[in-house]
Amino acid sequence: MSSSPVSVPVLRTVQVLAGASGGAHVRSLATGLAARGVRVTVCAPVEAEGEYDFTSAGARFTPDAVSALRAACVEADVVHAHGVRAGMRAALALRGRRVPLVVSWHGAGPGAGRLSLLLERHVARAAAVVLGTSSTQVDLARLRGARDARLAAVAVPEGPAGPATVSDPGKTRAELGVVGRPLLIAVGSLVPRRGYSVLLDAARAWRTLDPMPLLVIAGEGPMRAELTRRIHEEGLPVRLLGRRRDAARLLAAADVAVLPSRWEARSPLAQEALRVGVPLVATAVGGVPELVGEAGVLVPYGDAGALAAAVSGLLADPARRAALASAGRAQAATWPSEDDTVAQVLSVYDELTSRRR
Repeated sequence: MSSSPVSVPVLRTVQVLAGASGGAHVRSLATGLAARGVRVTVCAPVEAEGEYDFTSAGARFTPDAVSALRAACVEADVVHAHGVRAGMRAALALRGRRVPLVVSWHGAGPGAGRLSLLLERHVARAAAVVLGTSSTQVDLARLRGARDARLAAVAVPEGPAGPATVSDPGKTRAELGVVGRPLLIAVGSLVPRRGYSVLLDAARAWRTLDPMPLLVIAGEGPMRAELTRRIHEEGLPVRLLGRRRDAARLLAAADVAVLPSRWEARSPLAQEALRVGVPLVATAVGGVPELVGEAGVLVPYGDAGALAAAVSGLLADPARRAALASAGRAQAATWPSEDDTVAQVLSVYDELTSRRR
């Protein structure tokens, strides 16, 4: 007598975003999980769906209204929130349910306000597992009370084939008006923690260089008016580009990438710069030293003189820039791939659902 085949239940997961930040990682995760037969629902702002198109990645999309999130969580085996604010929303939606919550930790880092600390503590204690993209984040999550905090590096999704990204850097530089002079680039939202005020302080020193470099900043945010005023009043060689979808193309055409942040976990700019062989000058904060290793020039946060000198030194030393470009590509080759990231996350899901069974 033949036995009937045993059906294996499909794993159902809800990915929660509180904003557009982290959307690229969630899309990568949704793509990989759906390809492995996982049923994925992404609960996020409508604008995030418009930008990242989670639906075409194989996920079901639902807006991030409280009622929609609670309804999505009813059928979930695992809920995965990306960021502390998303973790708080998910924890409230799961109240009274025995569904495990995974939180990818994006804590505010040292110097966070009291409200941020309270929020982080609540989310850390509500999560079954906290995933930090750097050892610093893992330590911070444990400090906030996480029962189980683990290192889970996030791979920056690669764009189209490399050659398409770097096919004609000369054309990109011409579009920016950077012909016969160095191009520096910073990428990220115009918010205080990015350190752009210090970066503009450093830019004063670059006015004396010949040829004088141009610093472009791709990003948007509440500091735009303040930065614009300083650029004009101080005659700084800086241009604010606003939010750009082609930041990777701009980066590939640059001579040096600059990361002046007060706090970073696993910086996308640092990863993209090293991957395409653009020398990086960054602040030695958070997870940056662990991520970059010896493949970048690290300076203290808030030291405009050190930042200016590091960039000036690289511009004057083509051999050093070439060595850093090579070291950056070698360092990037040691990082986990998108497939590695998906496999690790799926193993966490399997572990948590096995406990429930």
